[in-house]
Amino acid sequence: MKRNWISASAIVLCCAASGPVPAQADEVPASQWLGSAGAVSDYLFRGLSQTNHQPAVQAGVEFDHASGWYVGGWGSNVSWLSDASTSAAPVSSSVELDLYGGWRGSLGGGWSYDVGVYRYQYPGSYPARFTLPDTTEGYVALAWKSVSLKYSYAFTDLFGYAGSGHSGYLDLSWNQPFAPGWLLNAHVGHQHVANVPGASYRDWKLGVTRTFGSSWSVALGYCDTNANASIYTNARGHYLGRATALLSVARSF
Repeated sequence: MKRNWISASAIVLCCAASGPVPAQADEVPASQWLGSAGAVSDYLFRGLSQTNHQPAVQAGVEFDHASGWYVGGWGSNVSWLSDASTSAAPVSSSVELDLYGGWRGSLGGGWSYDVGVYRYQYPGSYPARFTLPDTTEGYVALAWKSVSLKYSYAFTDLFGYAGSGHSGYLDLSWNQPFAPGWLLNAHVGHQHVANVPGASYRDWKLGVTRTFGSSWSVALGYCDTNANASIYTNARGHYLGRATALLSVARSF
């Protein structure tokens, strides 16, 4: 499971939260390739650790067309599936590979929008009759200046929960510059897991991002959830929704 929009790296997180920047009157929009690579102290997705509270290395690439449509891919190491492996039901999956595409643009007056489809994929081997974790979500986001509201809707079962199609995640984020090179990050979200009693929860985050030049950034945040420990404690006895200090370093290209 991947965290909000494209990656946990600070560069892409800031770009996603701030939304598209409208072109000036004398500028012609240009198609371009964008990418980022980085490392995080813990890969959190919607407040839950995907790496058993261990570091992760992540990278993504995206093509933005001048008309507003875009496509991209993203990847990270994960352990939440293999951590559940047993001798009777072995699971071998240590990578998340995502594909997405959509359309974004400006509405004027500081408003912007973003709509698309995201596909989360977890290649590996699974036992017979195992509910596969691969998930497809559609999303729609509306942003005004530094504030954005996004809703993601699951067209499939949600990350291996049988019968959990039609689940949804609501994300409210605020990413506000407060000094040259500094950005305040605040977020609250609610994950609804359909037809799985006790699995729905809220998560929140407060942090800062420091950019260096045009390509490097370092981010530090505090994240927490109210996720049910009886559901979100893995086979190793680790609660995946606990309060966590998160450090990330990223480079855009």
